[in-house]
Amino acid sequence: MTAQPTWWWTRFFFLRLLGLIYVVGFAIELSQGPALIGSEGLLPAHLYLDKIAEALGGSWPGFLRLPSLFWLDVSDTALMAGAWLGLALSLALMLGLSNSVLLAVLWVLYMSFVHIGQTWTGYGWEILLLETGFLAIFLAPLTRCSDLHPSSPPSPVVLLLLRWLCFRLMLGAGLIKLRGDVCWTDLSCLVHHYETQPNPNPLSWWLHQQPEWFHQGGVLFNHWVELVVPWFLFAPRRLRNIAGAFLVVFQLGLILSGNLSFLNWLTLAVCVVAFDDGWLRRLVPRRWRGAAPTGTPSLGTGAQRVGLCLAIAVALLSLGPVMNMMSPNQAMNSSFDRLHLVNTYGAFGSVGKVRHEVVFQGTQDPQPGPQSTWEDYEFPCKPGRLDRAPCIITPYHYRLDWQLWFAAMQRAEDNPWLIHLAAKLLHGDPGVRQLLATDPFDGAAPTALRVSLYRYRFTEDGPDWWTREYRKPYLRAVTPDDPALIAYMEHQGWPTPAD
Repeated sequence: MTAQPTWWWTRFFFLRLLGLIYVVGFAIELSQGPALIGSEGLLPAHLYLDKIAEALGGSWPGFLRLPSLFWLDVSDTALMAGAWLGLALSLALMLGLSNSVLLAVLWVLYMSFVHIGQTWTGYGWEILLLETGFLAIFLAPLTRCSDLHPSSPPSPVVLLLLRWLCFRLMLGAGLIKLRGDVCWTDLSCLVHHYETQPNPNPLSWWLHQQPEWFHQGGVLFNHWVELVVPWFLFAPRRLRNIAGAFLVVFQLGLILSGNLSFLNWLTLAVCVVAFDDGWLRRLVPRRWRGAAPTGTPSLGTGAQRVGLCLAIAVALLSLGPVMNMMSPNQAMNSSFDRLHLVNTYGAFGSVGKVRHEVVFQGTQDPQPGPQSTWEDYEFPCKPGRLDRAPCIITPYHYRLDWQLWFAAMQRAEDNPWLIHLAAKLLHGDPGVRQLLATDPFDGAAPTALRVSLYRYRFTEDGPDWWTREYRKPYLRAVTPDDPALIAYMEHQGWPTPAD
């Protein structure tokens, strides 16, 4: 008689990987939050909440529409306190001090940041972390700080719901590709993707040089893993484990090929639920294997009822995401409830064929003009200097660099934060300089600033990594006393130099 599978190590690895992702998320808030959403940030959170409260008739209606602890206090001190608390609790989770109370606090804290992050937190990995983190509350022990304690077995219902999340995550990504861009059906997308993705890494350069058959094979493998493999997450044990292996290999490949924030790392954590202890025990040192119970005791009546209620809630909330996946007008990375409990996902529904970059340039010429010497500002991960190697930052994420990739496909006026960034650089703002890799003026204010649009291409060989061609002005040259710039700042409610 075949022994029933157990899931102790499944929960063990899942919660620790989730802890790692929370660590990264709160570390981003600590290092970038003040310059992005702080009181002097590019999109100050207090102005955002004020506008919502004004539109809805008060803070309480605003909270109901956009739940966040920062309705109570959105000062810089409160933001930093929330980020430090989140980081400390995330480290505790990663080290194994996991229970439902700790996970609930982490979920509320992170949702509070996502709901005030505006442009910076409007991406699929943010709502994926919230959905995953919510389910984890019900997988962890209720109060004990040990996920291997025999009196607190992992809930099979929650494990099933996590596999349902993994299924939607992968299938949604596959379907949006088939519907979004013909290059996914003619197998040509990867010919361009490695060069035009948001933040390439050094391996992206090598992958871009590979022959067409290599890229076509990569697209076919992508379709296999995203459209076929997810169905086997609900198959018998052997097929489910094989499906999990495909998913893990696929996510590791994506991690190696570029910097996609913590999306693929978080997907790895969700994929862990495809494996039971029979597979995962092999990853544990022999001397530790005895720490896990040998069987799975039955859940108590209370835990069973909670699991049933959770399953019913997820089933009802899944109606919107399922209908969206079936729709020819499928939306990508969308929430259907205010708490982001069950969402729809997708990635790279379209792939750019050309890479454009917005390049910030300043001059200290007393009388700036086209003949002046204009120096480039460098950002940590965004392509800039031609001889600088692409960055390796995954699972960390530079939110401004990512957003600048999108800005290059739009107009300056479509991105108010970009104009605010230009104004802050123009006045030598010390806070925003923390978002730079290098400041050509060492903290001094330029006499004028402009933004130019360039086309970037990978080189075919060294010594440089990139070539670039000037395309057009993106934001005209402005000076500190430019009347139009000052009027725009006042219209947005941002402090001007006169303030």
